[in-house]
Amino acid sequence: MALKTIKRERQRLADIVYDRLLEAIRSHEITENDQLVQEKLAEQLQISRTPVREALLRLEQDGILVSSPRGGFALYRMSKKEVRELYQARAAVEGQAVRILAVRNDPADNRRLRDVIIHEENITSNSVNEYFNANRKIHRSIVELTGNRYLLEMFDNIWNRATSYNLFAAIEKIDLAKSLGDHARLVDAIETGSPTAAMDAIIDHIEDGFELQIEALDR
Repeated sequence: MALKTIKRERQRLADIVYDRLLEAIRSHEITENDQLVQEKLAEQLQISRTPVREALLRLEQDGILVSSPRGGFALYRMSKKEVRELYQARAAVEGQAVRILAVRNDPADNRRLRDVIIHEENITSNSVNEYFNANRKIHRSIVELTGNRYLLEMFDNIWNRATSYNLFAAIEKIDLAKSLGDHARLVDAIETGSPTAAMDAIIDHIEDGFELQIEALDR
């Protein structure tokens, strides 16, 4: 059997627009006061409206944007009930991830995770976006190390929701350093080789993050 060589396709224009808009949300270039209209965005980006519309609809499907009564799209804002559900979903996905890592208890993986934590927690910036990115990189590394692509897809879906960025921005009102927490304890729990201990540690860690978030939102 002779199969044709697969050529790697360039990134689709709609995907590039999606990533650009997502990064603009992360960096607060796009705020809850902005209206995202496909015609204006297409003109600003100097591209056709089709990929812009596709990106906007994907962001809406992901729960990042919502259709605006004034036309176009706006950032979606979560209720406290939805915030709780978001953190519960995080606990389910990341809890399973640390369980896998604890059962495996691979010294090389554990060392790599500690290196990521040391690097990301050594942050000198006071930028909310930098703290968010550092926190996300640590938690994503935990899921990446499992090698489970479905867990990673679910992780990205949860963390990519606009409310994650908007909610995290509220932490600006309190001590930013608290938002990173003590991730080294998660590796300690993984190294026990006990999946129960690892899951308990990540669930406690995420619960602490939830309480911090609610404290920030209430201020």
